[in-house]
Amino acid sequence: MPRRRDPAAPRVVYRTARVAWRRRRRDAPLSGYQELCRELAASGPGTFAELDSAGARSVLRRFSDAWFAAAKRRKDGDVSAGFPRRRRGLVPVRWHHGTFVLDGRRVRIPVGRGAAPLWVRLAREVPYPLEQVRSITLLCEGGRLFLDLSAEIPIATYPVGAGPDPGRVAGVDLGIIHPYAVTGPDGAGLLVSGRAIRAEHRMHLADTKARRRAVARRAPKPGQRGSRRWRKYRRRARMVEGRHRRRVRQAQHEAARSVVSWAVEQRIGELRVGDPRGVLDIEAGRRHNLWLRQWQVGRLLQVLTDKATLSGITLCLVNERGTSSTCPACQRRVPKPRGRTLSCPHCRFSGHRDLVAAATIATRSPGGGPTTPTAVVLSEVLTHRRAGRHLPGAGQSRRDPRRPRVA
Repeated sequence: MPRRRDPAAPRVVYRTARVAWRRRRRDAPLSGYQELCRELAASGPGTFAELDSAGARSVLRRFSDAWFAAAKRRKDGDVSAGFPRRRRGLVPVRWHHGTFVLDGRRVRIPVGRGAAPLWVRLAREVPYPLEQVRSITLLCEGGRLFLDLSAEIPIATYPVGAGPDPGRVAGVDLGIIHPYAVTGPDGAGLLVSGRAIRAEHRMHLADTKARRRAVARRAPKPGQRGSRRWRKYRRRARMVEGRHRRRVRQAQHEAARSVVSWAVEQRIGELRVGDPRGVLDIEAGRRHNLWLRQWQVGRLLQVLTDKATLSGITLCLVNERGTSSTCPACQRRVPKPRGRTLSCPHCRFSGHRDLVAAATIATRSPGGGPTTPTAVVLSEVLTHRRAGRHLPGAGQSRRDPRRPRVA
């Protein structure tokens, strides 16, 4: 976590004031990035306080992207999508290579002309060589200041005969109980348990509801300014939310690292991942929609793709329709089980539902339909891993780690 050089220095506030002025004057709105940059150049210095032109352009880039994203959603029929018109006190600011200076655990952030130099101290060393850092982003999350680094990392190299083999394909099934279920070509399988992540979501929701019930009586009325106690409560709530997001994000990285490490040991050259994002558009009730939102399937795909690419493994998405409800032995449709075991009433086959789905996914080709052209190779040797060992109460037990024990 970075800290400012002078805690008493005035905080830079980034706002889209000129856009609001144009709306009041009924002028044409500025939404394109180039139009906003021309408006910034015509406004002169001091428009973004101490922020330099590179940082100001990064703020305008985020505003333009958010505006066009909202316009696209409204065009698709989502009337709840709103344009970025509310003024925000703090916006992430990004600087590219050549505009900032990294000196050990200190970072010099460029400022506007005439402003005092700004040095930010880091809480730990930068994990990448300085020549590999390509950009930095200063952001505020949960009341804490963070510095996000983007670095250029080379792809891993292996000795001759020890690297990933393009002919060895493994299937990956995404889920909530098991974020990743993987089946290899030689009967090897991997199950990554995500019960600790699910427990973190559940207990965090319960804690949030309890805190809201406790402060409901002293909450400010509509139109009434909050007291100091209320501001302290809101600051504490933002800090807890940020800590929860960081914990879940770290657990997702641990799960993806387990999959990639296992794939490197098995010399897997291609990971075929079932794409489940089609279920996100199905309205299935308030509780089920909450589970899908907490699943964060897009982040799971992104994290796994990044780590697989760095290890020299190719990742592709395939159609996963019917993989959890099709018997791999007789290729007949079976009722989708409520538990973890899939049992076929036709041929009496029985196996782990997620591993069966992963084995079927491995046989499908990218861009193809929901068919199984080749024989399914089921797992015989299974490896178990757990994600979220750092979460509160996580230990060796298989139960939800944050659930209170019954005496």
